[in-house]
Parts: sequence; structure tokens; C-alpha cells
Amino acid sequence: MAMVREFPSRPWVGVGVVVWHRDRVLLIRRGRPPGAGQWGLPGGAQQLGETLFDAAAREVLEETGLVVNPYAVITAVDGISREPDGRVRFHYTLVEVAAGYDGDAEPIAADDAVDARWVSLEDVATLVAWSETLRVIMAAAEQRRS
Repeated sequence: MAMVREFPSRPWVGVGVVVWHRDRVLLIRRGRPPGAGQWGLPGGAQQLGETLFDAAAREVLEETGLVVNPYAVITAVDGISREPDGRVRFHYTLVEVAAGYDGDAEPIAADDAVDARWVSLEDVATLVAWSETLRVIMAAAEQRRS
């Protein structure tokens, strides 16, 4: 039985992935709701029988073509979008995961990403609009420094 993501009967578990390549972070521009047209982290719904780290690696591969190494849980975020009448249109519990990339390939947008690029930490705020994504990236940066 397929579960409905829009106007769901329960929250979806998803992963967001902060991928580091040297001193830059990977951002994608979403092609579908929620967040269509906005810059954010690669990620998506966890599949049945899949670990968080497996889901993180799969989503980054699907959206950018990059093979990454997930290594830590950063935090969890509630992603809830409501209609004007109060109905919940989307509800994700997002587990944010840190990952590293050691290769030299540039990301290539695929799946539901319409663009993908490496961005300096200083430039993240000029692209990312959702304050929770900014908070997660800064938390990941702080964890890297510790």
C-alpha cells in the first residue's frame, strides 16, 4: 500500500544531509514540493528497512550523483507545512546527518533536484531561506570544529 506524502495521515521520517567537501557544503535546489525552487540540503524519505546513514547516502547519490560517507547525526527537525485552513499538507520528521565527500566530481542535479553546487559556509545564508536549514548547517560546522 503506497503511503501518501501530501496531506498524510502520519508524519514521514526523512533525512537531510550536510555533505562537506573540504570547507564547502553541498546545496541543492528542490524541483518539487515541499520547498520547490528553494535551496536546501539533499535528502528525502527513509525507506522501510533502510538505516538513516543508508538513506542519507542513497538520497545524495540520487539527487547529485555523488557517493558520500555519512558519519554522524546532527539533530532532528520538524518540517510541517499547513494550508490556510490549518490542514497539514506535509509533515516530515527530518533527521539531519553529516557526511563527507572525498572525490573531485562536481554534483550533477538529478531526481527532484534542479540544481546542485558546493557552497562556502559564508555564502550559505545568501541561498538558503529556511532558518532551520541554516541552523542545521551551522550546528554541523560547529561539530566539525569540536
